[in-house]
Amino acid sequence: MKNNNIKIGVIQAGISYILWGIFPIYWKLLEHVGSNEILANRIFWSFLSMMLFLSVTKKMPAYWAILKGFKQNKKQFWALVAASLLISCNWYLYIWAVNHDQIIQASLGYYINPLVSILLGVLFLKEKLSPAQVLSFIIAVAGVLILSISYGQMPWIALALAISFGLYGLAKKMLKVDSAIGLTLETMMVTPIAFIYIIILFVQGNHSLLAGSATTDLLLMASGVITAVPLLYFAKGAQKIPLSMLGFIQYINPTIQLLLGVFIYGEHFSRTHLLSFMFIWIALLLYTISGTKFVKNIENKRENRKTSA
Repeated sequence: MKNNNIKIGVIQAGISYILWGIFPIYWKLLEHVGSNEILANRIFWSFLSMMLFLSVTKKMPAYWAILKGFKQNKKQFWALVAASLLISCNWYLYIWAVNHDQIIQASLGYYINPLVSILLGVLFLKEKLSPAQVLSFIIAVAGVLILSISYGQMPWIALALAISFGLYGLAKKMLKVDSAIGLTLETMMVTPIAFIYIIILFVQGNHSLLAGSATTDLLLMASGVITAVPLLYFAKGAQKIPLSMLGFIQYINPTIQLLLGVFIYGEHFSRTHLLSFMFIWIALLLYTISGTKFVKNIENKRENRKTSA
């Protein structure tokens, strides 16, 4: 029964990362719409979709209870504000990157995200790194530097995506709420801004929503659903499988993005790109291996020997 549960969890988590991986295809269909308007619609329709979902799943009482709790817990409230702003920035950067032919850089951002999370854990949560994790971080930095020196500039899109999502994860650690309720709260915080922006576009006559294209209308409105579905699959899958396995599966997302960028959308992928990515891949392999029980047991034995000595 346990193995069957893990298999279901792997499938559910796998589906979520596959859906995230093919997101560029969706945003490319909205290439004619400004990134600001896409983001505003994504936030607005995500909030409405999640409110409907909470109503259907009877989670609204829990949602209102958590919302009321923010009055007493200011730390939680500011963590929510931070999470809302960070995920909005991350969404905008990703949409902008995809629609400006920077899918390869976006994939690099999600490859290095776990390593950025390691650094944030050390800086803010006082977490300790194993020698393998330190080495993986150094190799990843070398990979980023190779790309930066070769092209004369930092891969700022990749770094901004990785840092914004890493900080978002840090803020989420403080919230500790159900993922569906969490997304609803996060989009709720920025929905007024998104709605006002959409109204301004209508007043100015610069809107793409309800401007005559039924396909564009459908894609913008459905952006809320396509945001929610992979998150809900992820939440279900993550509960059933070990964290180390989840860490391995997460690389499905940037790998699909990389393949789309190179083979479907024809973005330039040079030998320097390949060398840089190889450094990142080696770093991630070391990082993933360092999280296995086998390596942890070896490290524990070493620590015991030092203590006994």
